[in-house]
Amino acid sequence: MIDALGKHFIEQAKYQNMGLTPQKQGEPQPEYIQPAAGKFAIIELPKPDQVHMPGKDLRTIIEQRTSVRKYEEQMLTMDELSYLLWLTQGIKNVLPSNLTMRTVPSAGARHPFETWLSINKVESLMPGLYHYLPLEHALEQVRLGEEINQQVSIAALKQGQITNSAVTFIWVAHPYRTSWRYGSRAYRYIYLDAGHLCQNLHLAAESIECGVCAIGAYDDDKINQVLDLDGESQFVIYMATLGKKKL
Repeated sequence: MIDALGKHFIEQAKYQNMGLTPQKQGEPQPEYIQPAAGKFAIIELPKPDQVHMPGKDLRTIIEQRTSVRKYEEQMLTMDELSYLLWLTQGIKNVLPSNLTMRTVPSAGARHPFETWLSINKVESLMPGLYHYLPLEHALEQVRLGEEINQQVSIAALKQGQITNSAVTFIWVAHPYRTSWRYGSRAYRYIYLDAGHLCQNLHLAAESIECGVCAIGAYDDDKINQVLDLDGESQFVIYMATLGKKKL
């Protein structure tokens, strides 16, 4: 039986209940690519077309994929991090409308996510919080410190795989990118899009002998505070830890 909140959400997100969207009201289209803040160091990643990973059969990848919560102490390489970011949010083409065609599907090509990384063990990178710039395929170094991973873990109900991981992917939703066009129905699409994105990470990680554990259990207010988000126009929607599998 559906609880009252779930029933209300489903009802309000039906097409006939959407009302006039901002797009139909003539509101200007939002920005779909968040620029660098301009106050942090920018770290270039290896170019996607120059990163070559060992080939692996897709069926094997899908059949072997499982959630992994314990990782080796081995660091990720910059090539591996570049590969994972490209296959989860890489921009293949920018359209004249300023929409982007990416390596994952998104309703109406709205792509409402920004990728943040709590880095723990990546070669050439200090532990800390980073923001991915997909247009430049680069990282914005937001805040350094080994305590960042611990803060993320505490916000995620003290899940141990976060402090053990090489990196925790943190996806931040900008809902107006999608609701500008789709109104209240956008919230259905945003959560579907998040699933597409995380599945790409699972499969990309499996192809390079890494494991992933998707995380939906966290204190929303605490994790938004770690990233200095307002929790409304921007909020954490999904996370996933990643590291080398224990053999």
